[in-house]
This record gives sequence, C-alpha cells and structure tokens, in this order.
Amino acid sequence: MDEAGAREVGEAFQKLFHELHEKFRAQVRGLDHGTLNWRPLPKANSIAVLVAHSLGSEREMIRAVRSLPSDRDRDSEFRVEADAAELLALADQADREVDEHLAGLTAEDLIQDRPRKDHDPKPGLIWLISNYGHAREHLAQVELTKQLYDSRT
Repeated sequence: MDEAGAREVGEAFQKLFHELHEKFRAQVRGLDHGTLNWRPLPKANSIAVLVAHSLGSEREMIRAVRSLPSDRDRDSEFRVEADAAELLALADQADREVDEHLAGLTAEDLIQDRPRKDHDPKPGLIWLISNYGHAREHLAQVELTKQLYDSRT
C-alpha cells in the first residue's frame, strides 16, 4: 500500500467513525440521567457505559494504530454515570481524535503490527476494522437498551 492509498483508507475511516458518533449522539440526545444510566439487568451495561466504553476503546485503538501512548482506564468505563451533555462531549472529543490521528494515517500504520494493551499485535488496518465492528455492536446494544427501557411495565 502506498501513502495515497493510506490517506484514502484514513479518510474512509474518518467518515465511518464520524457517522457512528452521530448515531451515538442521536441515541443520547434528549435522554435524562436516569434513562442513560439505567441497567436492564444487574450485570448489563447502561447506555452511558456503552457509549463511554465504545469511545474509550476507539480512542485507545486509534492511538495504538498511530503508535501513540494511551492512558485509557478501561475498568472505569464500566462504572461511568453520565448525563447527555457529558456523553455528547465525549462524542465531540472522539470526532477531534479521529480527525487528528486518521488524517495522518500512513501505509506503515496500516500494515505494521501494532500492540494494544492486553491484545496480541495486529496490523493497524485490522484494528480499525475490528474496532469499528465492536462499536457498531455496542450501538445496537444502546438501541436495544432504549427499547427495553421504553417497554418497562
């Protein structure tokens, strides 16, 4: 892969992640604190947790692909309680991170193995694809959690 191809891949992922962030925003907007932090089951995750975890994982992954350090505290993502403004701000920050780091994506970033905390190293492109899929799964969980919340009797 040459540098022009790497830029195209970076631009494609920028677009995909921006669209995903907007879908998270659409799910969060207008929801009150109680709804965002409600758990359908004791061991299930709230909407706030799912959004915070998805965006935290994305940030750490993008930084790993670019060989940048990350101070991610994954465990804290599962204890988060947040309101809509806080979650929208996380999505805004995620947009900025995507723009900053994916705009400069290189061919080496995509093809070289990159370590991620407790994971075996994989090529950057594989991390981008798998993390995007991971976030889409959590978006579906957010949608289902909203449906469950609205269906309570």
